[in-house]
Amino acid sequence: MMLGFLLARAGVEVAVLEKHADFLRDFRGDTIHASTLEVMYELGLLEEFMQRPHQEFASLDGYIDDVRVTIADFSHLPTRCKFIAVTPQWDFLDFLAEHGRRYPGFHLRMQAEVTGLVREGGRVAGVRATTPDGPLEVRADLVVGADGRGSTVRAQAGLQVEDLGAPMDVLWMRISRAATDPGQTLGHVESGRILILIDRGDCWQCAYVIPKGSWNQVREQGLPAFRAEVARLEPFLADRMGELTDWTDVKLLTVRVDRLLRWHLPNLLCIGDAAHAMSPIGGVGINLAVQDAVAAARLLAGPLRRGSVTEAELEAVQRRREWPTRMTQRLQVLVQERTIRGVLNAGAAGPTELPLPIRLLRRWPRLARIPARIVGVGFRPEHVKGSVLERPLVAAVRRAGGASPVA
Repeated sequence: MMLGFLLARAGVEVAVLEKHADFLRDFRGDTIHASTLEVMYELGLLEEFMQRPHQEFASLDGYIDDVRVTIADFSHLPTRCKFIAVTPQWDFLDFLAEHGRRYPGFHLRMQAEVTGLVREGGRVAGVRATTPDGPLEVRADLVVGADGRGSTVRAQAGLQVEDLGAPMDVLWMRISRAATDPGQTLGHVESGRILILIDRGDCWQCAYVIPKGSWNQVREQGLPAFRAEVARLEPFLADRMGELTDWTDVKLLTVRVDRLLRWHLPNLLCIGDAAHAMSPIGGVGINLAVQDAVAAARLLAGPLRRGSVTEAELEAVQRRREWPTRMTQRLQVLVQERTIRGVLNAGAAGPTELPLPIRLLRRWPRLARIPARIVGVGFRPEHVKGSVLERPLVAAVRRAGGASPVA
């Protein structure tokens, strides 16, 4: 959506295909980090976007047993917004779609599920999709796969995936929030257990971390046992655990960390989770995807306006974004292996041994600025300021009746 908006703003005709009828999905990445907010500021959209319902967090704190630790302090970031914002991802997508529709070259087609690629002469020439009105074929000078970790585009393209592994899965659930509850995002770690709470205003978005592949074992122990375990970790939730009435209220996220060895083919590019599935550690997946989109728009808008994109130009996008992706994944895997695996394998006996990074953060709180910089800004933040994307090439126009049909 970000890439489509930026390219349309730069005068490129774009078709964005979304397989669902709306963007209403629970438990997607809902954190908008400072790097993304900086892009919104450079586009002149930050003030309007911040009028949407959201929460702001200047720090990320957690408990290890009964020890409270500030893990990331965003208040010193070199950005206009010195915090991360939490807002439903559907609001973010709707906001971008609303602004995209102001440009004549932006076409959003809902209920259009991509099922395959159109190939001609050894090159990708478009996509095939299914819609309520029947099959749809869209021809394009460039196909961009931004369809997530289960990407149909990358599977159809036959691009090779390197699996980096993950020792955990995550159970997501939603529990109502009371006025007397703590007012910020919290994590709670004990031997064998990890629970993350994200304040969503009227409710808590809860992430319960389990060992990889143990979902069936959790279910076999029964829902009452699961509710009791969550309440033991966070006693203030005990009176509301009955809101989890059956297992349909608990959603499994199978954690994957992987990346493509090559992100592109002639006339095809993958970005975001389609190119590099991220661990939920730090909640950085959506923000890396946005950074990919900004870099791709900046590097490809000119060639697309000319009507063709070379493989060298697609390679330039991967070269620009591969290093920050690899560095972020390297740190995520390090945390997974050195901290999370140890906690999950420790069982419930005895207090949790504080990992060395946590001991350092407790002793020197100023060190919390380092993870804040990595999470909030990243290794290579992208900008529209000073680029071809800074000012719209075409005048924005309002169009009645929503997106134009894509033929």
